[in-house]
Amino acid sequence: MLATSPTSLNPAGAGGLLLAVLAAGVGVGALIGWAVGAAPIGALVGAVFGILGGIYAVYLRYKDSF
Repeated sequence: MLATSPTSLNPAGAGGLLLAVLAAGVGVGALIGWAVGAAPIGALVGAVFGILGGIYAVYLRYKDSF
């Protein structure tokens, strides 16, 4: 059986993943905020969770490359 090589670090892919998760967090936060009448606050909270989630998603994707 052949050993699998670790995933190589792709900076553009990592940045794209971070941006996608951030955008999803902002979108979900804005929708929840809009539902309760405070869309800008919801987007801000979503951005905080999106940044943290994006960092975690990049870590999970590229943890074998470090």
